[in-house]
Amino acid sequence: MPARVAASMVLVTVPDRKTARLVADTVLEARLAACVQILSGLESHYLWKGRKEASKEFLLILKTRRSRVSALRKAVRSVHPYETPQFVAFDIDSGGPDYLAWIAGCVPATEKASE
Repeated sequence: MPARVAASMVLVTVPDRKTARLVADTVLEARLAACVQILSGLESHYLWKGRKEASKEFLLILKTRRSRVSALRKAVRSVHPYETPQFVAFDIDSGGPDYLAWIAGCVPATEKASE
């Protein structure tokens, strides 16, 4: 049985498909995520600078090692157009052992391992 891997799922919103694909390409090429799912049709309602706003957005669901969340955040931030991008990480407390092992195989545990 594969060893348990500490993994995280991250939610990021972006304004358009072009940005969604840019974020996906950036983090996959850097091996900071094993998978990026792009969901369209999101309608966000939020408060921004004291005003109620609404926007059409895309939601990205990224899977990574828990140890790489900080590096993933920096990579997303480097290409994200928002002043304050959504970046919310959740620990994966339960997941299929094979799936978690796949994440571990795609995302090195440390930066040195991905070079």
